[in-house]
Amino acid sequence: MTHNADIRTGGCLCGAVRFTTKGPVREVVACHCGQCRRQTGLYHAATSIPNDRLSVEGGEAIRWYRTSDHARRGFCSPCGSALFWSPDEGDFTSVLAGAFDEPSGLKLTAHIFCADKGDFYEITDSLPLYPGSRGGPPAASKP
Repeated sequence: MTHNADIRTGGCLCGAVRFTTKGPVREVVACHCGQCRRQTGLYHAATSIPNDRLSVEGGEAIRWYRTSDHARRGFCSPCGSALFWSPDEGDFTSVLAGAFDEPSGLKLTAHIFCADKGDFYEITDSLPLYPGSRGGPPAASKP
């Protein structure tokens, strides 16, 4: 099963971790902060879902790495696939968009922490560009 209106599935590269989301997920946001860039090699594109609508099989293969005083990142220990971002405060988990089986039905809608993006690429789509989080107005949108 991959995607219908209410259920999406996905997992890591080696198959040790599989997950299912039930119900709507947030639109995909691309984070260009230094932490996300270092973890993924480019940027972190993720959706999020309330924890009570996310189920994980193979959780013993997930290793959690604390990246700040308020959040941690989950990856598959056998293959290294980046999978999750989880805040200490809040009842949701961000799931990397590339980990979903296709067709995912997901859509990228914005770029955040653009002021921190790598110097080796340009953002060339027409989506809103936020210098930090989406707490304020976007700095720009490409035409």
